[in-house]
Amino acid sequence: MRIRLWALAGAVLLAACSRNDVAPTPAEAAQIALPPAREGVVTDRFARMALDCIHREYPNKISHVLNSADDVGAPHELFPAFHGCYDWHSSVHGHWLLVRLLNADPDTPFRQAIIESLGRSFTPENIAGELAYFQAPDRASFERPYGTAWFLQLMTELRQADFPEAAGWISALEPLEGFIRGQTMDWLTKLVYPIRIGTHNQTAFAFGLMLDWADETGDTEFRAALAAKALAFHQDDVNCPLAYEPSGEDFLSPCLMEADLMRRVLTEQAFAEWLTAFLPQIPLDGSADWLAPGIVLDATDGKLVHLDGVNLSRAWAMEGIAAALPADDARRASLLAAAAVHKETGIAAVSDAHYSGGHWLASFATYLETKRGLPQK
Repeated sequence: MRIRLWALAGAVLLAACSRNDVAPTPAEAAQIALPPAREGVVTDRFARMALDCIHREYPNKISHVLNSADDVGAPHELFPAFHGCYDWHSSVHGHWLLVRLLNADPDTPFRQAIIESLGRSFTPENIAGELAYFQAPDRASFERPYGTAWFLQLMTELRQADFPEAAGWISALEPLEGFIRGQTMDWLTKLVYPIRIGTHNQTAFAFGLMLDWADETGDTEFRAALAAKALAFHQDDVNCPLAYEPSGEDFLSPCLMEADLMRRVLTEQAFAEWLTAFLPQIPLDGSADWLAPGIVLDATDGKLVHLDGVNLSRAWAMEGIAAALPADDARRASLLAAAAVHKETGIAAVSDAHYSGGHWLASFATYLETKRGLPQK
């Protein structure tokens, strides 16, 4: 037994020594100095949370298919760019958060820290490692559709940027962008049913981010494929059981995210009529109490804290739904009133006190606070 243990230890050491082409671990990377947050600017708090986590390797929850013993590795070895923030998708949208703040708040005092941090991640070598991971056998479903949708959202944000570093980062990231686009197109041809759950695999939320990317890039083929699938899945849906929500671990509303998707593929009038049949319970009196925020009793529990996220995503979905309705639609007031209650509850819960929520909630809060998903009229 002792001989076997020494042999195993030697094999691990040899494998570790062979990985010389990956990014340094967070412990090896120089710390980037952070300025103080501005008084009353909530997004400064979100920036600090993302900057703290995008290169924090541990704790980490990897979703990893091993094809052989050679695939054993630390998170930064498997995912050279996106190994922080606990898991791959949270790392991706943590990077998105920082790009979003550069776009939405060009005068942020965190500008230099953000640029340095993103530059550390977005190197051609790191992205080549990420692409190699996606291309390995038996990984076609890796981070599909949630993580891949957030990656396309990251690319949307970079393509809308006017700071000089963006062009070089886009060039570095484009190989992975192209692969994800092609992989998603192939998946859509095989996807027979929508995925209606309130967590990562939900198709409605992912389709929405993907459509926004298609619109930004002018990829009409990709948009047409997504829109056709959304209409096939949801055009005839009626009476969504909103009273059954939320489930105990939801961070996305199946009903509201479906409506937020459909406003992207229907005309204004068609969407208003579809919404009447789909969510007939939306009041006409401007009240807010028709939908109560989710409750979190233990923010240290990584699954229960999802409900803080559902409050944030419900808020942006209701804002998006209201924005897509005709200006004189009586439902707008109640949608916006309920969105305001959910926003207040959700933003107040975003904290770095517990990494269970701290590694991801700032991204949801930034998406809401900066009105990222609202339709551009």
